[in-house]
Amino acid sequence: MNDGSTTFQVVMPRLGLTMIEATIKEWLKPEGAWVEEGEALFVLEEEKATLEIESPASGRLHILVAEGQVATILSPIAILEGGKTTNQHIVEKVELPSTLPQRKERVELSVAVEMETGAREICATPKARNLARQQGISLERIQGSGPRNMIVAGDLQETQVTRTPIRATPLAQKVARETGVDLASVNGSGPRGQVMRRDIETSTALSSQTESDSGLAALTGLRSVIAKRLSSSWIERPQVTLTTDADATALVAFRQQAQAEWNLKLSYNALLVKLVSKALLEHPYINVQLFPMGIQTMPDINIGVAVDTERGLMVPVLQNADRKSIFEIQDEIQLISQHAIEGRSIPSEICGGTFTITNLGMYEIDAFTPIINPPECAILGVGRIISRPVGVNGQIVLKEMMALSLSFDHRLVDGAPAARFLQRIKTLIERCALLGFDK
Repeated sequence: MNDGSTTFQVVMPRLGLTMIEATIKEWLKPEGAWVEEGEALFVLEEEKATLEIESPASGRLHILVAEGQVATILSPIAILEGGKTTNQHIVEKVELPSTLPQRKERVELSVAVEMETGAREICATPKARNLARQQGISLERIQGSGPRNMIVAGDLQETQVTRTPIRATPLAQKVARETGVDLASVNGSGPRGQVMRRDIETSTALSSQTESDSGLAALTGLRSVIAKRLSSSWIERPQVTLTTDADATALVAFRQQAQAEWNLKLSYNALLVKLVSKALLEHPYINVQLFPMGIQTMPDINIGVAVDTERGLMVPVLQNADRKSIFEIQDEIQLISQHAIEGRSIPSEICGGTFTITNLGMYEIDAFTPIINPPECAILGVGRIISRPVGVNGQIVLKEMMALSLSFDHRLVDGAPAARFLQRIKTLIERCALLGFDK
């Protein structure tokens, strides 16, 4: 170390078993500022929420990953110099280098694999990335010869032999790096075709104008994460959906009676969480997840309830739903749903789900095909409750009917067991008045 002071390395925290990476949405302290342990340090955005993360130690902040950049879990994102010790797990003692790179280049220290705009996932060594920037070469066009097709410096040197060097001023190179513009795609207006700063700015403006004219919007932030996650779920999992209709007359009557007796407004989601948790207790083969060593039955029943927010679909989780009364479930759903809508969810409210319920009844939707929320085995889609004519004992009567759609991972459970589980939910809905919900 330079002055003998204690230095710590802040890494991207792991907030759940399925979390792989997250985006640094905002640094709440500027570069070089003194930060006290416990102060809000940065905002991260991952697949389920946007969260404020507290500083795990005190010290002077040196940022390694810039705002808007993606960092993998447990990779270094900042250094706190001259602070005191801490017992939190996301900090590691390190030796502070004599000179820190400029903020824009620090991303190379912490992220070995990054997504280039609109490109495939590219793996390259830091030296190869530096050479590519200096020569104006797009890594997307290079075939790596290193381990796992990693691009090494030698691949760039071979490319230089077969390509015409791009002439650009140092300022143009700097602007191109910051804006993500490929120098090879820019026509230079300077002497002998040299690329000038104005050429980069013109290229960026034309690109922005094209997107604006076509009505295109960048797929970024939580929307991008949701898109990748759902695509992965659909591609990797052989998903099957079963549908059935349940007579919700008893459910509607029970809800009305409960509200009159207890002066408490119960949501259908709270009632469904209670009923589904009971069904999961009786059919534990649905409450499973796939791990490299095999299928594991999860010890807890943690039910997620999908919530529509301005930033996208969120799934806050009720931990140990089977151990809670209907009133505890109602209060907790209100709390965690509000946190999700406001973007104030804490890790315990969005992690650890083992089953999900998504209800589109309020939008007058009947049956639909919900997509499994990885790494869970199944998800229940709930449609609206609507009066329909139904045949009962040879007569046509009006019943309050509800459509149920169960999507499940066919690798983990077969069709017949999944059908029995859905049938049990249907039975519980139709006989809910006999269950005796505890207060």
